[in-house]
Amino acid sequence: MVHSIADSRVAAQAGAYLDDTYLEHVDTRVIAVGERDGTPWAAVEHCLFHPQGGGQPADRGWLGDAEVVPVRDRESGLVVATAAEGGGLPDLAVGEWVRARIDLRERMLHAALHTAGHLVEAVGRSQGWEMVGSIHFPGQARIEFRAPHTDARLGDPDGREEATAALRAAVARAVADDLPVFARYLPDGRRVVHLDTLHSAPCGGTHVRSLGDLADVVLPTLKVKKGRVRVSYTATHRSR
Repeated sequence: MVHSIADSRVAAQAGAYLDDTYLEHVDTRVIAVGERDGTPWAAVEHCLFHPQGGGQPADRGWLGDAEVVPVRDRESGLVVATAAEGGGLPDLAVGEWVRARIDLRERMLHAALHTAGHLVEAVGRSQGWEMVGSIHFPGQARIEFRAPHTDARLGDPDGREEATAALRAAVARAVADDLPVFARYLPDGRRVVHLDTLHSAPCGGTHVRSLGDLADVVLPTLKVKKGRVRVSYTATHRSR
C-alpha cells in the first residue's frame, strides 16, 4: 500500500535534479511512502536524486543519515528512495520534513560523462553518422553510430585513426569555445538539452553548465564491429 499526500503524487514531485545539477542538498517534505518488492521506500517533494536511466547511473544519496538508492516506481511514477544494500530507511511519515543530500562529486562525474556523450554524438553526426546507442557509465562510456553511407576511413586502422582525430579536434573546439549547455521544455512536456546551437536532443539526464566545465575528454581510436561505429570516451568535471 502507498500512503501519500494526494492522489496527484507525480505532479506534486519536482525534479530538483533536473533544475540544478549542482544542488547538493535540500530540505523537503515526504509526499509518499510505500514498499517496492518488499523493500520500503519514501518519496520527497523536491526530488534531488537522479534514478538510473537514459544511460546514466543513479545518484548516490541520503535521506537524513540513511544512504539511499533512487529508482522510478512504476506504480506511482515517482522517483523513490530505497535503502542502500545492507542499510535501512529512517521511520518517515508523509508530511514530515527531511534533508535529502547527494554525493556531489559523483554527480558531477556523471553529469560530465553525460554531457560529453552529447558532444560526441554531435561531432559523430557531423561526420554523417547516425547514433544508434549510448551509455554514460564511468569506465563504459561510449556512443555507437551507424554510417548510412560508405565511409572509406572506417575500413583500415589508419583511416579509423584519421576519423577519430577529426572527432577529437571537433570536441576540443567546442570545449575551448565553452558553449553553454541548457534545457528547454517542449509544449508536450518533453525536456530537450541543448549544446548551444551545436546539438539538441530529448534527455532526462544531468549536465554541466557549459562545455568548458569538461576536462580530460579522451577519445581512443574508434572501433567498427558488426556495422556499428563505436566511439568510447572519458571525461571529468573541471573545477573553476
